[in-house]
Amino acid sequence: MADAPGRRLPRLLGVVAALTLLTAPTPAVAQEPQRTPVTVPALSDWTPEQGSYAFGAGTRLVASGAAARRVTDTLADDLRSAGHGAVPVVTGASRPGDIVIDIRPSDEATLGTEGYELHSGRRLSVTGATETGAFYGTRTLLQLLAQGDRIPAGHTVDVPRYRERGVGVCACYIHISLPWLENLVREMAYHKLNQLLLELKVKSDAHPEANTWGYYTKDEIRRLVALGDRYHVEIIPEINSPGHMDPWIENRPDLQLTDSDGNRQPARLDVTQQAAFDYYTSLMDEYAQVFSARSWHMGADEYMLGSDYAKYPQMLKYAQEKYGPGATPQDAYVDFINRVQAYAASKGRRLRIWNDGLSGANTVPVAAGTTVEHWLNVAVKPSQLIAQGYDVMNASYSLYLVRGGFHSDTEALYDQSWDPRSFEGERLTSSAGITGAKISLWPDNGRGETENEVAAELWPALRHIAQATWGDPHPDATYAEFTARGTAVGHAPGWRDLNRVPVPDGTYTFRADGASYTVAVQRTADGYATLRGTDGCLEIRGGELTLNVPLQPGVEATWEPCDSANTLQRWELEPAAGGYHLINAITRMAVTVTDGGRPVQYPPDQRTPALWHLS
Repeated sequence: MADAPGRRLPRLLGVVAALTLLTAPTPAVAQEPQRTPVTVPALSDWTPEQGSYAFGAGTRLVASGAAARRVTDTLADDLRSAGHGAVPVVTGASRPGDIVIDIRPSDEATLGTEGYELHSGRRLSVTGATETGAFYGTRTLLQLLAQGDRIPAGHTVDVPRYRERGVGVCACYIHISLPWLENLVREMAYHKLNQLLLELKVKSDAHPEANTWGYYTKDEIRRLVALGDRYHVEIIPEINSPGHMDPWIENRPDLQLTDSDGNRQPARLDVTQQAAFDYYTSLMDEYAQVFSARSWHMGADEYMLGSDYAKYPQMLKYAQEKYGPGATPQDAYVDFINRVQAYAASKGRRLRIWNDGLSGANTVPVAAGTTVEHWLNVAVKPSQLIAQGYDVMNASYSLYLVRGGFHSDTEALYDQSWDPRSFEGERLTSSAGITGAKISLWPDNGRGETENEVAAELWPALRHIAQATWGDPHPDATYAEFTARGTAVGHAPGWRDLNRVPVPDGTYTFRADGASYTVAVQRTADGYATLRGTDGCLEIRGGELTLNVPLQPGVEATWEPCDSANTLQRWELEPAAGGYHLINAITRMAVTVTDGGRPVQYPPDQRTPALWHLS
């Protein structure tokens, strides 16, 4: 598989109440005092009191200091985005109806760095020992206000069970739109997930030969990281190595691993070369210009996928020259990991790797301080890794969503009370040494699904991993009751509905730069449009394929037999000044028009997209 690593609280409501939530969320005013308010993740405890808190026109946000002010400023923006109007932020004494945000470092022994205390009564107060804790309390508040302007009186102390609660996205070959990633960050924060691991390519100034599509510009990443910082989602970058390096070294044959028959491997970095290490660390330095994360992910999975170390005698030679005659070829691979680990540590970053390369065939251990993300059942089990002193994250294959392939069975996982102790091939009885868990999105069959289709599959899985890493993995008797929570709290404030076409179905003439086409525009179920002309439907095809997707810039858009299942015939009409840009739903490249009038695709920063006028 290409670039995917192969691959305590009272019951909420009865079934009837859950089904009611699915169709019409019950306003909080109707909740009886003894019932725990509905949130995702579910509150880990709730002590009910008499009465309720009323949010209304006189509500103010009261901040206790500079850090609390940052939290309240974000909350004010989110309240406005959620339709609650402009709520003033003030300092000083509070009064009935106010929302008070307080940060008390002295409470860290009780709340930790991410927990919070929420008390609802005549006023509503959120207290955290840190800014992050207070922020998470405001996410609970927003979820409660999504169900009505009255919140039952009561008190909770809500603290996560695991410190890493994440989503991994490979935007490594198939470009994913920035609005889609921004939606993901907001949804993660709304559900108290704190770690987005992104395997992706940033357009390089140092190595322009590596700038094959689809990359992100540095300004795009700065914008995303700033959003993550504001919403307490750490965005951890990954450049997978030494395997899966083809997005970076396909035009650098000098760095490619060569087998005993002289065949170069464009996806494998030759770890025996100092130049290869220098190249990789130079990319790390360039990423440090735009990413502020305290971790670096180097992947390190599937280096010998479909082959064998015996085909590369230089690996054994390197290992034995450095570590002695008892060394194995795998020691050269581990040596590369350890050199990257040392380099990352020198820059103040912790290293993360996948587990599958740790087969036990190496004599050189992976450096201490490395976090191992366990996805595959291999000889070295999670319990062994923990016993050896490594932090281990659960990134099980059962949590994967593969584009056009395997999809995690969230309902089955919920019914099994899955939690981060359940690894592939081993279930542990203790959570000691386990950092948390993440779901992973891979693009293996890139044209198998559009990113909007992926989003529809993602939201249930995202809410489940949020629940399983924050609190009780099975807070409700049935999966239907649990999914009702998601219906009740809805989407995060600021979430954009990307499943929308800006023009109604109908026949239009598209004109741009001398080209003109009369087509029938028809909305697709996933929020794109097909363009049907007299000779068929507009499609991108031809050129070099990557993960079954024509990602070559300059490929022409042609009219082909219409096929509703063909995702390459789906288009996004992106509003622009005075018209629209036409962007392919899969390749994420925009159509430009050549001097000869041919419509071709290019990355938007390489050629100015055509501005299409519709009549």
